[in-house]
Amino acid sequence: MDVKSFDLPRYLSVLPLFNEMSTTELQRLATGCQLRRLGRGDMVFHVGQPCDEFHVTVIGQVKLFAISPAGQEKVIELVGPGNSFAEALMFTGRPYIINAQSLTDTLLLSVSKAAVLAEIEHDGRFALRMLAGISRRLHGLVKDVEANSLHSGLQRVIGYLLRGQDTENCDCHEAVTVSLPVSKATIASLLSLTPEYFSRVLHELESAELIEIDRRDIRILDQKRLATYQPGA
Repeated sequence: MDVKSFDLPRYLSVLPLFNEMSTTELQRLATGCQLRRLGRGDMVFHVGQPCDEFHVTVIGQVKLFAISPAGQEKVIELVGPGNSFAEALMFTGRPYIINAQSLTDTLLLSVSKAAVLAEIEHDGRFALRMLAGISRRLHGLVKDVEANSLHSGLQRVIGYLLRGQDTENCDCHEAVTVSLPVSKATIASLLSLTPEYFSRVLHELESAELIEIDRRDIRILDQKRLATYQPGA
């Protein structure tokens, strides 16, 4: 993609946060945006750096993570295309409290705090849309924390593989392939599991003839059976 020819106002218009803005407002907001190309492993920001903007992953994958005092990495979220991050923190006036790193070649859109505040002053409804977007994001994170705290490791892995599938209200016995967007070690950290345990669960599911593994491609042979799988049953 040629960054110079990238239509920023048009791209902003399809994001949930901005899709009710007028063409004039979008053009004005675009002047406070910056597009960056990042390579695999490049840092978006570090803990302690000033937070004067929020970000949207246009292409690629960004990992949000923290480092424990013992030096262990904990993945908090994986942010794929069309999703934003650091909106809430931007309004606090505090520095970043987590790290963000590109996991693949990534095109990142950064929206400055000054541009956002200018639009809020121009139209107070913009603030309500931002609050709604932040609330949806926090709700999703809370659900992830609950799932990782209340469910077993096996249930977490199955839940991850079946994300977005309505296995309760449909006859989902057909096969479907899920491509892991990042390494198995990264997904394991996201699910608060060790890489070894994550791999062990995948192989258990494969032995039970519920999935087939081909590197990062996981073919789910029967979604309904996978959703209701119980070891030893």
